[in-house]
Amino acid sequence: MCGIVGLYLKNPSLESQLGELFEPMLIAMTDRGPDSAGFAIYGDEVPEGETKVTLRHPEDDYDWESLAGAMAEGLVTELSWFRNANAAVFKIRAGEEQVRAWLQESAPDALVLSIGRSIEILKEVGLPEKIAGKFKLSEMKGSHIIGHTRMATESAVTMEGSHPFTTGMDLCLVHNGSLSNHNRLREVLCREGIRFETENDSEVAAGYLAWRLEQGDSLKQALEHALEDLDGFFTFTIGTRNGFAVMRDPIACKPAVLAETDDYVAMASEYQALAGLPGIEHATVWEPEPATFYIWERDA
Repeated sequence: MCGIVGLYLKNPSLESQLGELFEPMLIAMTDRGPDSAGFAIYGDEVPEGETKVTLRHPEDDYDWESLAGAMAEGLVTELSWFRNANAAVFKIRAGEEQVRAWLQESAPDALVLSIGRSIEILKEVGLPEKIAGKFKLSEMKGSHIIGHTRMATESAVTMEGSHPFTTGMDLCLVHNGSLSNHNRLREVLCREGIRFETENDSEVAAGYLAWRLEQGDSLKQALEHALEDLDGFFTFTIGTRNGFAVMRDPIACKPAVLAETDDYVAMASEYQALAGLPGIEHATVWEPEPATFYIWERDA
């Protein structure tokens, strides 16, 4: 049992309030996931040809300034960065593969939480309220955000095993449920060049979608293939640079509710996480249908 929440802003004037609106949604899912929590926020996009990478280090007093200096000297001529608790976000004038190769060679102890042009992922072990406060979630700005609270039933409680998971540029996924064929699918995806950091089945689902998108699929086509190739029970909420999607498996035994107004689309495992949103009393509220795709994209 885990909790999923997501908020996609249709009204750009609300982007300065994204974190403030989202934080109560995440905390409302504490009973469904008290072990760890995390979120992926989209905003503060870098130009084409540049990369934004979120790194995390297990040491609270890790010397990020020295890493930034080494990165500027060995990787790029222009770089900016800021620290958020024991994570840091770097904006680099270099491509994804160049950034990954440098990090693997020069900073192998720094875990890549996310990489893209817009995405930032932050996650940690502990109660959702504690994690939201640690990363100052209420102060964050952006266009859309997805989050997860985890109750670990089949694995250890670790930061690495918490959601969201990402395996591609700006793509991330949160998952409530379990997949039965993730080990076999992981082997297939590894042969296709998809990299994995954990043994979590949710990371396999994220890797699968990243692979399909690399093959040229639209997000809808990737989700259609996922229904054919992923075996198990799941509610997925997916974030991309341009949008937000929700999908349930054909049986749809994992709970989910959607709400839409002129200003936003919101998703949660339980309605209580949506109850405090402005204008919710006038929203269209419904339960997502089984094996049905709900997609909102800015350039669609």
